[in-house]
Amino acid sequence: MNPNVSLSVLMPVYNEAYTVSECLRRVLNVRSEFISEIEIIVVDDGSTDGTREILRELAREHHQIILVEQKTNQGKGQAIRTALARASKDICLIQDADLEYNPADYEKLMIPFVKENADAVFGSRFLVGDYCRLLYFRHALINRFLTFMADLITDINYSDIETCYKAVRTRLLKSVPIRSSGFGMEPELSIKLAKRKAVIFEVPISYAGRTREEGKKIGWKDGMNALYTLVKYWLLDDIYQEDEYGSAILNSLAHAPNFCRWMADTIRPYVGDYVLEIGAGVGNLTNHITPRRRYVASDINSNYLDYLKNFCLYKPYMEVKSIDLTREEDFAPYREQFDTVICLNVLEHIEDDLAGLRNMYQVLRPGGRAIVLVPHGDWLFSSFDTVLGHYRRYSDKRLQEAMAKTGFCRTDLITSFNRIGVPAWVLNGKILQRKHFSPFQIKFLNTFQGLLAKINVILPWHGLSTIAIGQK
Repeated sequence: MNPNVSLSVLMPVYNEAYTVSECLRRVLNVRSEFISEIEIIVVDDGSTDGTREILRELAREHHQIILVEQKTNQGKGQAIRTALARASKDICLIQDADLEYNPADYEKLMIPFVKENADAVFGSRFLVGDYCRLLYFRHALINRFLTFMADLITDINYSDIETCYKAVRTRLLKSVPIRSSGFGMEPELSIKLAKRKAVIFEVPISYAGRTREEGKKIGWKDGMNALYTLVKYWLLDDIYQEDEYGSAILNSLAHAPNFCRWMADTIRPYVGDYVLEIGAGVGNLTNHITPRRRYVASDINSNYLDYLKNFCLYKPYMEVKSIDLTREEDFAPYREQFDTVICLNVLEHIEDDLAGLRNMYQVLRPGGRAIVLVPHGDWLFSSFDTVLGHYRRYSDKRLQEAMAKTGFCRTDLITSFNRIGVPAWVLNGKILQRKHFSPFQIKFLNTFQGLLAKINVILPWHGLSTIAIGQK
């Protein structure tokens, strides 16, 4: 547990000449034992009422203020994306410039990060707070309806998805694609954090809302857009930025738990009590293999590691470690500590696969097993392999020879795995050159997995993957 966190305040501003100076003064005056430092990234979104000149003067006076100017008004979502690109602290917090939200509540928002290892904290205007100005009933009713719809879609008990005060770990927020340019970014972010299985807290905040006469900008059209955004991102699985790990593709397997169960059932007879899993991702397989006497789940993707740490909070037999299959020093502390190493869909991602196999070998006890799954067949190399960063696909002979060269005294090919997936892989990856799996196909795979597994055993061709067991 960290005693405090640093904070990047993301402040979109559009025509707030009468309030922005006071709002920034309040942010600059925030003092809390839970906040080590604050930077304020202000994005002037094409203001025409003198706001820009005020901001320039304040930025000259205060080094904590980073001012970014956009030539035209592009909307709140775009302003947040612009500010987020500059954020450098532990936590990002969205702050409007209209004085409806009080920076004195920052301390409340930071406590769950410090004490509970939260991924995100929302400031709720509908939980019991210090005060709340009474305003439009219909506005509140629409807000509650939108929140109800978000709760129904995500199965998360939000109380206020339209709140401005959304604080999110910076690394997590930068990995979430925000597509909406306007106020739709509020429900979009709420949906996507829930889909990412982020650990989300709410805290009560004070709220002094404005009337339309006082400059409130949200109207009924924004409510309709918010409803459209909720439905859109419920149906679209767009929750990872493109990265070198192929996270967007790998995440799709989280929506096919029956496929992951099939994979786990295939290798379970060979899994011992002391297990190291290489490339655990978001625990798609881990969830089906645990509990064990000791289980170390590892990865090199920082977003996956953050998720796994929360995943294992109440599992005392589990540890989460950053272990790179190519780095001998990452394996040295674990020499001969495990009876099983699980390495599924990882070996093809590294250039020197022999070094990876040697590293697995050294952490196994005598008699221990390495369970290795790799993609099969050079002829199947496709756009999916490129997106996922595969160096190669394997023949059965090549995999056996590689394991023999690195010391494994016996290597058994236990199965040609997932024959049923070959036609879909060829269609999508080689013919259509797609970079993502179709949500419909993933749903079909998960729904009919039992039937597909039965058909799988009678198909005459080799599967998409080979699973090998190497013994030390």
